Amino acid sequence: MATGTFPDNFLFGAATAAHQIEGSNTNSDWWAFEHTASSGCRDSSGDACDSWHRWDEDLALVQSLGLNSYRFSVEWARVEPAPGEFSPVALDHYRRIVQRCHDRGLVPVVTLHHFTLPTWMAERGGFESPEIAARLGAYTERVAGAIGDGIGLACTINEPNIVALMGYLLGVFPPAVRDRKRFEVVSDAMRSSHRAMVEALRAGPGRYPVGLTLSMAEMEAIEGGEAQYAQALEHLEDAYLRAVGGDDFIGVQCYTRLRFGPDGPVDIPEGARRTLMGYEFRPEVVEHTVRRAAAVCGLPVVVTETGISADDDAERIEFIDTALRGVAACIADGIDVRGFYYWTLLDNFEWVLGYSQPFGIVACDRATFERMPKPSATHLGRIARSRELGSPVGAEPRQ
Repeated sequence: MATGTFPDNFLFGAATAAHQIEGSNTNSDWWAFEHTASSGCRDSSGDACDSWHRWDEDLALVQSLGLNSYRFSVEWARVEPAPGEFSPVALDHYRRIVQRCHDRGLVPVVTLHHFTLPTWMAERGGFESPEIAARLGAYTERVAGAIGDGIGLACTINEPNIVALMGYLLGVFPPAVRDRKRFEVVSDAMRSSHRAMVEALRAGPGRYPVGLTLSMAEMEAIEGGEAQYAQALEHLEDAYLRAVGGDDFIGVQCYTRLRFGPDGPVDIPEGARRTLMGYEFRPEVVEHTVRRAAAVCGLPVVVTETGISADDDAERIEFIDTALRGVAACIADGIDVRGFYYWTLLDNFEWVLGYSQPFGIVACDRATFERMPKPSATHLGRIARSRELGSPVGAEPRQ
C-alpha cells in the first residue's frame, strides 16, 4: 500500500464521551466536582450538547460526512444509578444507539468508562476501593449483555493513566488528590479493572475486538532530564503497554510532545507553535506514538483519539493531514493500524476547561444546540470517502 492511501477496511471516525456531550449527568462524581467552588472548573457541564436526546442527529452527521465509524461512551452513572440497581431505560438507550449506528453503516466503537464514576462509587473510594475491579466487571457484564451483539470494537477504560495522573498526582480532576502512593495504588487498580472488564466483554454475547485506550505522548529528555523521562515513560505508558497482552488492539490517544529536564516537565521549545490549549502543535506525535505502541506491545493499533483545539479551522485541517500522513506511513511500513478517530465530533465540555476549547469538527450552539459542521469535517469526510490523502473534494470510495 502506497504512502498516502488507506486500506478498504480502515475505520475513519469521530470520538465523543458521554459526560462531555449528553448533558445533565447529575449522578456522577464529575457533576459534583464541577459544582464545588474549589474545583477550578471554568463551567459546569450543564446540558452539554444535549446528545442524550439528539444522539441520532449526531449519527446522521457522522454518516453524512462520509465517516464509517462512531466512537461513544456508555455512562456508568446512568446505567447503575445505585449499587446493583441497573436501569433498563439507560441500557435500552445505548442499545438503540448501537442499532442505529448499524442502520447508518457506522461501526460502533463503545467505551465502557470515560473519566466519570457514579457518585455512590466515588463515595466508596472510587479507584482506591478494593471492590472497584469487581464493580466495573459487573457493570461491564450488564452492558455487554444488553448491547454486546452489536458492538464493533470495545474500549474498556479511556486513558486510565490520565485518570490516575490528573486525579491522584496533579490533583486537578476528582478526587483532587496529590499523593504519589495513592497515584500508584490507583494505577494498579486501573490495570486490574481493565482485565476484569476484558473478561466480562469476552463472555458475550457478540464477538468483537477488545482493547484499552492509552494517552501517549512524544516524550524526550533534555540534558539532565533522563531520569525524569524514564520515570514518566514507565508510569504513564510502559506499565500499561505491558498489561495489555492478550488484548485485540491498543488504542493510542495522542496530542503533543512532552520534554523533561532535571526537575520534571519543561516548556515547549522557543519559537514552537502552540495550540489554543497552550501545548505544542505537534501532529507528528501520531506517527511517533503509533510506532512506539506497536513496537512495545505488539498489538494492532487504533488511533482512538487525536486532534487540536483551534479557533482557526485551517490549523485543524493541517493537523489532520499531517497526522494521517504519519498513519499512512506506518501502514506502508507494515504496521497494523486499523483506524483513526478525530477528537472530537462536537465542540463540547472539556472537563476543567469547560466550553473554552473548540476541539470539534462540528460547532454546537450553546443556546440552541444547533450543529454546524466546520470545513475540517468536510475535509476529513473527503479523505474517508476516497481513502487517499490529497484526493479532490467529493471523491468516491475506491472500488
